[in-house]
Amino acid sequence: MQTLLHFLSSYGLPAMFLVILLEYACFPISSEIVLPLCGALAAASGNSYFTLILLSTLAGILGTCGCYTVGRYGGTAILERIAHRFPKAEKPLTASRNKFEHYGIYAVAIGRVIPLCRTYIAFIAGASGMKFVPYLISSLIGITVWNSALTGIGYVMQENW
Repeated sequence: MQTLLHFLSSYGLPAMFLVILLEYACFPISSEIVLPLCGALAAASGNSYFTLILLSTLAGILGTCGCYTVGRYGGTAILERIAHRFPKAEKPLTASRNKFEHYGIYAVAIGRVIPLCRTYIAFIAGASGMKFVPYLISSLIGITVWNSALTGIGYVMQENW
């Protein structure tokens, strides 16, 4: 945590962009820690809240596009391998995929504000063959809501961090 704090404090907005991008690209970084911390550091350094929202949303979109691409071009094979290796998983995977295909746009937008689901929904969207533009729009909505809430908490509570 100290290393992350030092990195973000030393390099400011570019470091925040990089860390948020990595978090959305499925690196093991918790948004529930990173986004409020970025909000607090942005407030302490005098950066605009709206600048932080734009920066974090752009980082989120770019990071999630990588996961979507992996899902789009390799997700079906990965899911088939899981189903083959774990036969009991085949039925739930198929049911989940059918539900996703029915509610895809809504699943992505709402999934973006559910911890853990919010990161891996990109892979599932790609693997299910969801078209990129609807994926991008629904992700943009969910990412903006999530980032606004968590960075806003940090921004407002900056003095109590």
